Amino acid sequence: MKAWVIHTAGGPERFQLEDMESPKPRTGWALIRVRAFGLNRSEWFTRIGDSPTVSFPRVLGIECVGEIVDPGGMDLAPGTTVAAIMGGMGRAFDGSYAEFTLVPHACVFPVETQLPWEKFAALPEMLQTTHGSLYVGLEIDRAESLLIRGGTSSVGMAALALAKHAGLHVGSTTRDPGKIDDLMTAGADEVWLDDEEVHRQIRDRREKPYDRVLELIGTKTLLDSLRCVGRGGIVCMTGILGGEWALADFHPMGDIPTAVKLTSYSGEAADLPPRQLQEYVSAVESGELRVMTGPVFDFEDLIEAHRLMDANRAGGKIVVRGKQ
Repeated sequence: MKAWVIHTAGGPERFQLEDMESPKPRTGWALIRVRAFGLNRSEWFTRIGDSPTVSFPRVLGIECVGEIVDPGGMDLAPGTTVAAIMGGMGRAFDGSYAEFTLVPHACVFPVETQLPWEKFAALPEMLQTTHGSLYVGLEIDRAESLLIRGGTSSVGMAALALAKHAGLHVGSTTRDPGKIDDLMTAGADEVWLDDEEVHRQIRDRREKPYDRVLELIGTKTLLDSLRCVGRGGIVCMTGILGGEWALADFHPMGDIPTAVKLTSYSGEAADLPPRQLQEYVSAVESGELRVMTGPVFDFEDLIEAHRLMDANRAGGKIVVRGKQ
């Protein structure tokens, strides 16, 4: 089979398209024909060498959609449409940047859909991360309002869609004035131009703070986000779009306002029940749930897809079609 292999950390040019032996079926693992896969920021961190637990050479890719070739004992027939998400894909074992991938049963979600492969591929990991952040990290079922920090990212746009679907009042941030109208069109109730002191804007222009903040920028804006919620509010750090992992000179007693809760989300596929994924996919298919997606690349153009991710200009989830 053809697979994109990365042998050493670095830029997109480190990927090499190689011939590899197809994975051998085995009990407890499902062999999947990869029809399409989305690109994820965690793959970027792995590629540049910022994931010390990942060894090279490696076939990256933490998600895909496709068809069962051999279920490995799972109660699924060959040809069943599935999504495969996380569980060590592309990190502990080779992932989805290939014609075929072999994944543990816990990673596999059968889904009934008529969506095109490239549309379907934009959803699984994005929905898993977003659903887990909102319901596990932020407990939005007990909230009325949400601020999304990093709103024009693929997860930010998905969070906007899911939070509005859940009935919340949603604010979003962007650093680009040209994207304000895009966020409003996507359903945001208000958009804040991010100057890294959004809490001051909220204090001056909003009647009360938000109940929840989904932090996708990371530590670069985290201290400000902690001041965007009121007492009893929750801030969940899920993303690190700002590229900074740690807070220097962090003082919890001074930096975390009284009675504000700080958590993070980096959960697994188990946080998204199969029935819930099916409901989300069906809602996208019917038009009830609108999730913004980005450009689609052919398998042979993976390097260009990663270059676009490096440039942060995708405007939505980047998808790569499987090898034809």
